[in-house]
Amino acid sequence: MSSPPRRLPKPVGLLAVTIVLLALVAGVVLGGQRLYRSVLGNKDYTGTGTGTVVVRVRQGDTARDIGVTLVADGVVRSTGAFTEAASGEARSRSVQPGFFQLRRQMSAASALQLLLDPAARLRSRVTIPEGTALAKVVDRIVAGTQVTRPDLLAALSRSSTLGLPAYAGGRPEGFLFPATYDVEPGTGAAAVLTLLTQRFGEEAASLDLEGGARALGVTPYDIVKVASLIEAETALDSDRAKVAGVIYNRLRKGMKLQLDSTVNYLRIEKVARLSLVDIQVDSPYNTYRHTGLPPTPISSPGGKALTAALHPASGDAVFFITIDKAGHSLFTASYDEFLRAKAKAQRDGVY
Repeated sequence: MSSPPRRLPKPVGLLAVTIVLLALVAGVVLGGQRLYRSVLGNKDYTGTGTGTVVVRVRQGDTARDIGVTLVADGVVRSTGAFTEAASGEARSRSVQPGFFQLRRQMSAASALQLLLDPAARLRSRVTIPEGTALAKVVDRIVAGTQVTRPDLLAALSRSSTLGLPAYAGGRPEGFLFPATYDVEPGTGAAAVLTLLTQRFGEEAASLDLEGGARALGVTPYDIVKVASLIEAETALDSDRAKVAGVIYNRLRKGMKLQLDSTVNYLRIEKVARLSLVDIQVDSPYNTYRHTGLPPTPISSPGGKALTAALHPASGDAVFFITIDKAGHSLFTASYDEFLRAKAKAQRDGVY
């Protein structure tokens, strides 16, 4: 007589059945995921695409956010394809916000590589040279970006929104710092101008402009005015502080500055030599007629000119004159020496 079949204890049997069922479910889920990716979820184009399309990546966008944008703009075929490509690329987290020129119907991997290529990022580059007056700054921004002149002029009229220092008194001349700026498409006029004033603020802080002004017994606004005059009067680093010294000496003595640069500021076309008619113009910027500094800076001074204005050369010179075509100047306290140097410079065709 055979013995009855051995049965597993009920709990063990249930556990075994549960494991088998879970394995089956897992297999179905994994299979379904593979099917979804291969058939529906991660459809992808092949190749590098055709044509061009501008895509915007916003601050804080995840790989999925970018994928959604790319699908909407016709760049990649599916969000899943892009997120899968991003998951396999360690640099994908370094995609920067901005505008990028991509192509339509690209493979997700090709799209990602372009997003990681700095050359694909669309930016306008605007260079403001040292000593550029406000009107010319506007010209350069208009020429180098999509920002219009009316928008810039409107933004300048609302100067309280541009981040000017308090001592500027709402007057932007002199505070649009000379440098090279990258401006992304879609940047508004006020935002562009604020880039320039913020850069001025950084430079002023690094030079301790306000503290330096107090040490000289002048206002921070005066420093910017003097620096703008230095930019106009010499291009040589070796002469900047000397020009500053002459300006401060004349101010202390109550002498008129008599600088051609302040009269030229009033002219549409600048001239190397002013006429007698030019220096009779009735304007507070005419330092041949009015004592003291002009009402505002006459241009945007750079860091070297601001440094010279904060650290003028010592000495008693109250005259200077350009003496050669390289731009060197003679600095003197003697009016007779100044006149002799001026006559020689004119004979030599310096100006």
